[in-house]
Amino acid sequence: MIKPQLTYVGIYVKDMDKMLAFYSEVFGLTVTDAGRPPDFHLDIAFLSANPGEHHQVVLVGGREEGANANVAQQISFMVATLDEVRELPDRIVAAGMEVRRVVTHGNAWSVYFSDPEDNTLEIYAHTPWYIPQPAAIPFDLDLSNQEIMAQTEELCRAKDGFAMAGARRETMRRMMDT
Repeated sequence: MIKPQLTYVGIYVKDMDKMLAFYSEVFGLTVTDAGRPPDFHLDIAFLSANPGEHHQVVLVGGREEGANANVAQQISFMVATLDEVRELPDRIVAAGMEVRRVVTHGNAWSVYFSDPEDNTLEIYAHTPWYIPQPAAIPFDLDLSNQEIMAQTEELCRAKDGFAMAGARRETMRRMMDT
């Protein structure tokens, strides 16, 4: 049985600058990427203390003043392989949940769905590539692993900022002075 690992948490925030300062200065996390994706209406900042993980905390602008529910933007779990990402949608559907989104972020293949209380969850596996984030390109889980890998590599190599994952980890190590 696959046992996903919790790897990062996304949090809706009211004051992005204040939260970035807190997580950077108090926790010592490094901002690894930030921006506003073309298909999403809020600013996103990715932070990590681990050169092997692009992000461990994701801050997402837009939390309304006085909001006291749905603080977590998403809760993400990592699996080891693309095969494991492919396996989980069947378990999600069998549990009565609906798969909402299947995308590659260039550096990961992801499946998004909600838990019974409508909290967004993600299951993902790393790819061997990196492109600057945020990025989200739909892909078809019905394709073979070889087809998914070839399509993902092609789209990554076409993006400015492309790197192999190992090279990006080295860049992140330098960014984090480890």
